[in-house]
Amino acid sequence: MKNESSYAKEESSEVEQGKDLLNATAEATENAVVEARNRLKAALQAAGETYNVAKAKTIQGAKATDKLIRENPYQALGIAFGIGALLGFLLSRRSRD
Repeated sequence: MKNESSYAKEESSEVEQGKDLLNATAEATENAVVEARNRLKAALQAAGETYNVAKAKTIQGAKATDKLIRENPYQALGIAFGIGALLGFLLSRRSRD
């Protein structure tokens, strides 16, 4: 049978092992968190760059459209009227079915 001193030593050893395990886990978790943060940071930077490119293309397209409409207002009005009439016709047929 073990005496109290033996139990205390085992308990102390188990506590030390638990502390070591916690420290190892904390370090692994910290590395995982740092890695996840770095990946998130890279993803956000890529998304920001994609947004800026899309924004620039949208502005460029809007300016080109504005210029075209200002140079040919009657043609633009006729095209808009034709598209509106076609959509109205198609939607009214669809609602009847």
